[in-house]
Amino acid sequence: MSWTIRRLAAALELEAPARDGKLRGVASLEAAGPEELSFVARTAYGERLAQTAAGCVIVPPELRERVPSVALIAERPHAAFARAAALLHPDAPARGTRAETAAISPQAEVATDADLASGCVVEAGAHIASGVVLDPGVLIGEGVELGPGCRVGAGAVITGRSRLGARVRVQPGAVVGGEGFGYVWDDGAWLRVPQLGRVWVGDDVQIGAGTTIDRGALDDTVIGDGVLLDNQIQVGHNVRIGAHTAIAGCAGIAGSAVIGRRCTIGGAAGIVGHIEIVDDVHITAMSLVSHSILEAGTYAGVPLAPHGEWLRNAARFRQLDAMARRLGKLERIAGGNKEQP
Repeated sequence: MSWTIRRLAAALELEAPARDGKLRGVASLEAAGPEELSFVARTAYGERLAQTAAGCVIVPPELRERVPSVALIAERPHAAFARAAALLHPDAPARGTRAETAAISPQAEVATDADLASGCVVEAGAHIASGVVLDPGVLIGEGVELGPGCRVGAGAVITGRSRLGARVRVQPGAVVGGEGFGYVWDDGAWLRVPQLGRVWVGDDVQIGAGTTIDRGALDDTVIGDGVLLDNQIQVGHNVRIGAHTAIAGCAGIAGSAVIGRRCTIGGAAGIVGHIEIVDDVHITAMSLVSHSILEAGTYAGVPLAPHGEWLRNAARFRQLDAMARRLGKLERIAGGNKEQP
C-alpha cells in the first residue's frame, strides 16, 4: 500500500514535514530505499542516519537536523514506527472465502465474510464472527467462540468451549483450551480429574506459536485484554493474567497462579501454582517465582540446588548483604587492632 509522507504524518498525529514523498513500505536504516520508512529510537544511534537512503525517518526531536531526507518527529519514535508499519503493511481483509476442503458443521455459525483455508475444521456449536481468518489446518472445537477480526495461524487448535474476544491473533501451532494437567494420586496410581472449565481470552490478545493455554479445572482460565504471550509459553489451568501483561518465550505458569495487570515476565521464567503476583511486577529472564509477590517492582533470581540445601540457602540469601557488611566491619576492627611494628 502506498502513502504520502504528509498523509502518514496526519494519520500518526505528527507534525507535517516541509517536503513530501511517496512511501511503499518500511525497512531498517541500512536497507531502506527512497520509498521506504525507517526510524531511530535513541540519540545514541544518531550517527547511523548519515548513510541511510530511507525516504523518511521517524526520529526524536533532538535528531531532526541529522536526517538526510524527510524527518517525522515523535517523542516515542518506536511506537510511531509501529503504527506506521501497520498502516503501510496492513493485514489482508477477510473476504468470505471457503476452501473446498474446509469442514464446517451445519450446527456452527460462521460469518459470511470469514475466511476458512484448506483443511480447517469448525465443529458443532462454534461461532465464528465477522472478519475472522483461519489459516490452513486450524481446528475450532465444539462450542468455541471467536470474536470479530480474530486471525488464527496454521495448525492451531482452539477447543474446550473457549471464548476469544475481538482481534485476537493466534500464531501457528498454538493450542487454546486443551485439558489442564489435573491428576490426583490415589492408591498407587494417578487418577485423572476432568477439566470442566473454559478459557476466556480478552480483546487484542497475542498468542504466540506453540503456546498452550489450558482450560480450567472447574473455574475458567482467564487472559485479560491486550495480553502478549510469546512463543512456547505454558499457561496452566485456572491461571488468570491481567490486562496488558507481556510474557516472553518459554515461560511456564503453573495452575491457579494469578498475575496482575501490566506485568512483564522474561523468557524461560517459571511461576509456581496457587500464588499471586500484583500489578506492575517485572520478572527477569530465567527467574523462578516460588511465592506470591505483593509489591510492585522488579524481581530476579534462581538459587537452584538440591531441595534441602536450597531451602537453607534461600533463607540465608536475604542476609548476605548484612553479613558482608558485618564481616567488613569486623575485618576493619581486626586490622586496627594489629600491633604496630
